[in-house]
Amino acid sequence: MKKYVYLFKEGDASMRNLLGGKGANLAEMTSLGLPVPQGFTVTTEACNDYYNKGKVISEDIIKQINEALRATEKVVSKTFGDSADPFLVSVRSGARTSMPGMMDTILNLGLNDEAVLGLANLTNNPRFAYDSYRRFIQMFSDVVMGISKDHYEKLLSAKKKAKGVEQDTDLDAKDMENLVAEYKQKYLELKGEPFPQDPRVQLIEAITAVFRSWDNPRANTYRRLNGIPYEWGTAVNVQSMVFGNMGDDSGTGVAFTRNPSTGEKVLYGEYLFNAQGEDVVAGIRTPKPIAELKKDNPALYDHFVKVADTLEAHYRDMQDMEFTIERGKLFMLQTRNGKRTAQAALKIAIDLVKEGVLSEQEALLKVEPKQLDSLLHPQFETQALKDAKVIATGLNASPGAATGRVVFTAERAKALKALDGLPVILVREETSPEDIEGMAVAAGILTARGGMTSHAAVVARGMGTCCVAGAGQVHVHEEEKQFEVNGEVYHEGDWISLDGSTGKVYGQKVETMDATVSDDFETLMAWADKYRSLDVRANADNPHDATVAYNFGAQGIGLCRTEHMFFEEGRIAAVREMIVSKNVEERKKALAKILPMQREDFIGLYKAMKGYAVTIRYLDPPLHEFLPTDHDDIEALAKDMNIPLAELETTIAELHETNPMLGHRGVRLSITYPEIAEMQTRAVIEAAIAVTKEGLKVIPEIMIPLVGEVRELKYIKDVVVKTADAIIKESGIELEYHVGTMIEIPRAALLADEIAKEAEFFSFGTNDLTQMTFGFSRDDAGKFLSDYYDKKIFLNDPFAHVDQAGVGKLMKMAAKLGKETRPDIKLGICGEHGGDPESVEFCHAIGLSYVSCSPFRVPIARLAAAHANIKNPR
Repeated sequence: MKKYVYLFKEGDASMRNLLGGKGANLAEMTSLGLPVPQGFTVTTEACNDYYNKGKVISEDIIKQINEALRATEKVVSKTFGDSADPFLVSVRSGARTSMPGMMDTILNLGLNDEAVLGLANLTNNPRFAYDSYRRFIQMFSDVVMGISKDHYEKLLSAKKKAKGVEQDTDLDAKDMENLVAEYKQKYLELKGEPFPQDPRVQLIEAITAVFRSWDNPRANTYRRLNGIPYEWGTAVNVQSMVFGNMGDDSGTGVAFTRNPSTGEKVLYGEYLFNAQGEDVVAGIRTPKPIAELKKDNPALYDHFVKVADTLEAHYRDMQDMEFTIERGKLFMLQTRNGKRTAQAALKIAIDLVKEGVLSEQEALLKVEPKQLDSLLHPQFETQALKDAKVIATGLNASPGAATGRVVFTAERAKALKALDGLPVILVREETSPEDIEGMAVAAGILTARGGMTSHAAVVARGMGTCCVAGAGQVHVHEEEKQFEVNGEVYHEGDWISLDGSTGKVYGQKVETMDATVSDDFETLMAWADKYRSLDVRANADNPHDATVAYNFGAQGIGLCRTEHMFFEEGRIAAVREMIVSKNVEERKKALAKILPMQREDFIGLYKAMKGYAVTIRYLDPPLHEFLPTDHDDIEALAKDMNIPLAELETTIAELHETNPMLGHRGVRLSITYPEIAEMQTRAVIEAAIAVTKEGLKVIPEIMIPLVGEVRELKYIKDVVVKTADAIIKESGIELEYHVGTMIEIPRAALLADEIAKEAEFFSFGTNDLTQMTFGFSRDDAGKFLSDYYDKKIFLNDPFAHVDQAGVGKLMKMAAKLGKETRPDIKLGICGEHGGDPESVEFCHAIGLSYVSCSPFRVPIARLAAAHANIKNPR
């Protein structure tokens, strides 16, 4: 018979996947001889069995629970439901990864009308007994039966008001007994049945409720945000109750072995006398700092310090501990590796190395790469955020915090920012390349549509600008200069705030604080570079972004999107002139105007990268994106270009495509108009020659996008090589360059061995590769992906993490086939997945040479690459 239930004494820390983090740690503390109230753990496998059987706990599991209950009763010499000396338990969740506050807890289980009398007589403390009973009724009602605790809080408030007291501790035994009667009556009114009196029924109902809470909305959201698989399930810990509310010699608290905000090596926490655990976190009473326990009870404090030191030494990490004091005796209810700020994580990791506790590699693994985001971007002031009102929630597309005045166009963003210098938030239905200058001056960007790889998300991440995308509750009315959300209207000039790390939108000004990077950051990054094998490059389209990336440790540019340069003021006119040209000669004349601008762009990028490789992707988007769609704008453009309106309208109509993302773009543009590739090659090579003459060695990498057939690549490569070699020969300078392609069409991955005959490098464009493999529009998928999450079809966004089963299989195949044809082929990734820690580990595993990501994600990728190589050396 499969074992689903383990006594604490039967487990240890290695059984985390089965017992959950809390259960494994309770078992480990038991084996260390620490004062742990005994009990048992119902495993994560039992949780999965519950869901597999249609949300029913099987008879076999119930039998094992009852056997474990009897064994625990023997240990504590008490009996469940006994009227003389009742055995009471707590029922708590415990997934293998800590999910604070996401699931449910029930205390004082086992109390009923008889047991409460026994508890009162045994302790000679009726007030304590009835206080425990009324707490249990409220918790059981809330967690198990879904009855809002507000019903009971109102009864408690009314009782305190009638007695003329403010604290619940001022209510006497009779008051508590009366409250129990009122609570039971309220339960009967709301449920239509009496409060359950059988402790075993209470227990199975409570365990069922904890299993059920694994699937509650807040737990599902937390798992998706933190990459925790649904299949892991949660364990349930049933533990003997110890009571902190038995009088002034009893209490409860939470403490950390180091300060979780700063990382300082000092005991940090709070406690309350004559209280239970929920009182500390509920804010009903003000807890005392843990240091005051030394004055209140020196012997108890010294004992606690000794236990805390033992736990940190054993786990070799900062511990988050829950404890209860019952009649002067200390009991440990839980320990776990404590959650901490990014600043604290760095300090603790480095200090533990200095103290000889951890190696550098072990210390690196203690810092989550995603935590570094908060060090690199502004954050909201903690107190200001508490008072802020959330009006909408979208995708956390680009991290950081921003507050500013609402504007609805790029032009207005520029004008208002220039007028008074105060920050603006650009609010759009969705952004387009034409919005680039407004995005550049905005403190934050909010879009109603779009996903994690939408234009707004990608560009904002590259700029390090806060962005919330796909906030579907926001209805943008650009012409009226207002947006509506849940019936409230916000106008141009109104203040709003965005949290790009959580996706929350606040309907007011929320004060922010600047990002700060300490010496600890540099130390940790140096360790990361020491132990990683993957190179880390950046996606950067201009010298400013390239310089930011270089300063963050980028080892080159993995993607320069040349089309982003075309929208800048002063060059868009030449681009449009090229598009409306009627023949090759006119097109070359327009391209000649663009050439010097592109050349200067590339010179700036080469210099910013100081000799590192720069990969330049040739023109990719369809040409219609460079032309206006509004009639007034079209009319104005026709006038500026001195061409008939009808002629321009005809050109725009001819460029219209039903599905432009699969249309005339990428390599297809250069095949139709090879003169575009000629101009871009001239700009790339002439820029490289110019910086070479200044003494800077550079190796340009020319990347042809959207190739699905080797003959496409060969055709354009021939154009590139012919143009480049002629320029190099004429210059008299030796210059090495490479021509490669993006693998972003599934066919290219399948035929990578053929394509590698021409391509000197592959770069996986996982934004488009994901889009084409799934058949999802990356800009529209956000409208329905939430349904996929709710129905457990997807666990997370495939545009945020590489889909290793499908897209990853294509990447692995392409890497293998490419190396078979060209053993020295360089392999990289330049999609947004290049900055996702989970995806970085996958790229390491399949043998890529480098990852490339937005500049502000470079440190995250460096640390993730170190994690990957430490866990899986190559």
